Amino acid sequence: MKRYLMIFAIIAGFSACDKLDELTKFEMDYSQRVVIPSSTGVDLPFDVYSPETETNSSSEFAVNDTRKDLIEEIILRKLTLKLKSPEEEDFSFLESIKVYMSADDLPEIRIAWNEEVAATTGGTLELLTSGDDLKDYIKKDKFTLRLETVTDEFLSSDHEIDVLSVFFVDAKVLGL
Repeated sequence: MKRYLMIFAIIAGFSACDKLDELTKFEMDYSQRVVIPSSTGVDLPFDVYSPETETNSSSEFAVNDTRKDLIEEIILRKLTLKLKSPEEEDFSFLESIKVYMSADDLPEIRIAWNEEVAATTGGTLELLTSGDDLKDYIKKDKFTLRLETVTDEFLSSDHEIDVLSVFFVDAKVLGL
């Protein structure tokens, strides 16, 4: 009987650790707006920069009962582009797009891309993500995104785009 109790206690202990580990995982969302200007050259790469984005990471971590020094990993889970204007347009004007992230004292890193944007793409474009650990970038106070785009159409008006990103955070809850 003692043997069964010991096995049950071990199984219960592992299951409690798994549940506690799930409490240390959460998502952080960011939204930036960029503008691709009209009269942009066709088939030529050009860069569009987002404004510096404050991470507010310390307060996000505090809400989730953790601190910067307890972060184990931050991965970009999803990066979505939504065309805000002109309203009747879609992303078919893009041939390709790459998104890079930079922060103070850190090298620029490619975090998302779409090498061949389909002509049938609508007003929302989901990009492939790198899976790289971005904790050093998000732990900074601010970061910037650079969009390297190539268009295959002449743009007669500015195109406003919302860049929506979702980061998966794995942290220790108060050191556990």
